[in-house]
Amino acid sequence: MFDPQAATKCWRYKEPSTVEECDSTWDTDSDGEDQGEERGDSPISPRQCEQADAPQQHADPHDPAAKVKRSFYAAKDLYKYRHSYPSYKEPRQPSDFRNLRFYLNKIPLVPDGIYVEEILTQWRGHYDKLEHNHTYIQWLFPLREQGLNFYAQELTQDEIKEFQNSREARRRFLQAYALMLDFFGIKLLDKSGSVTRAPNWQERFQHLNESQHNYLRITRILKSLGELGFEAFKAPLVRLLLEEALVGGTLPNMRHSALEYFVYTLRARSQRRGLLRFAQRHYLPPEDFVWGPPQRRRVGGARARSIKEAHPKSPASSPPSERGGVMGGVAKEEVGWAAADKHRGEEHPGRAMKFQQGGAIRPPKDVWGEAGCAGDRLEYGDFLPV
Repeated sequence: MFDPQAATKCWRYKEPSTVEECDSTWDTDSDGEDQGEERGDSPISPRQCEQADAPQQHADPHDPAAKVKRSFYAAKDLYKYRHSYPSYKEPRQPSDFRNLRFYLNKIPLVPDGIYVEEILTQWRGHYDKLEHNHTYIQWLFPLREQGLNFYAQELTQDEIKEFQNSREARRRFLQAYALMLDFFGIKLLDKSGSVTRAPNWQERFQHLNESQHNYLRITRILKSLGELGFEAFKAPLVRLLLEEALVGGTLPNMRHSALEYFVYTLRARSQRRGLLRFAQRHYLPPEDFVWGPPQRRRVGGARARSIKEAHPKSPASSPPSERGGVMGGVAKEEVGWAAADKHRGEEHPGRAMKFQQGGAIRPPKDVWGEAGCAGDRLEYGDFLPV
């Protein structure tokens, strides 16, 4: 049956050809707080800017002649995601809702033959299994795009609606999210998506810093959160990862992936701007920060801001409201912080994370799970009924 609305949508879509055409983060007043989200039928605003190479590897930060550049591959991929895959065509064959049936524990994942309840109840803490098995992630976090497991079925619009209406499926999906966060060294605190370091964060962060293929998984998880009705969960996770990469220094290899991929999974421009402003204040060297407003980047030879303005305080002196925003108390532009890099590990290749005795590398005490923190008293059972 002919759908004139769908036809109009297809007619309006224009394939982006530059990084700038893919990125509307700074389209409105760069100092404003536009709360709107990008939508699938939004036309692209034309800009005449230099096209970045795609795909490309991030420049070696140890090479003084290297120049940080945006990845067109990443920008285009996240543009299509944020705009709900404008050129996507539903499969001709009716969907059998395989992803939903998997989450209802009616069918196992293929090809391993494992049911979701087994993963949720028996895999937690089995980090080697979660690390080396590469077939479950496409089933736990389905998307409207094909992953590496060709047995996994892409989501459809109808299946997404049914999934969001299923309390059982949504409950298990949050349990799967908590399972993967634990694998990364992160703890899910509540139903709003607040996150903090897990008790074993040092060991898990060191692993995460050195196993950059997990950045691909994080990108997929973030995308899937948005598809299945948990858009609000993205920003807290992205904010935490940016802080660990740029302020705490615990995930230095992740900073490029976080800026190039994770931030741009968020559909709200205001959230992306808040995260990028936070990152710009802590990014070193500041003149290499290429994710800020275009008009500031194009000023010949001038830095986006003076070093004093971009880095007003050292991490040790930053108040909890700036550093510990994963649980609240952050600036309005940074509220709502929460996947991974196909060009990964370029920031500090091969550099292992070093921990000083007594956790001296850890940022100052605030809401990172210190004794007495209300978040630490929450357990998954408090909001994820079995």
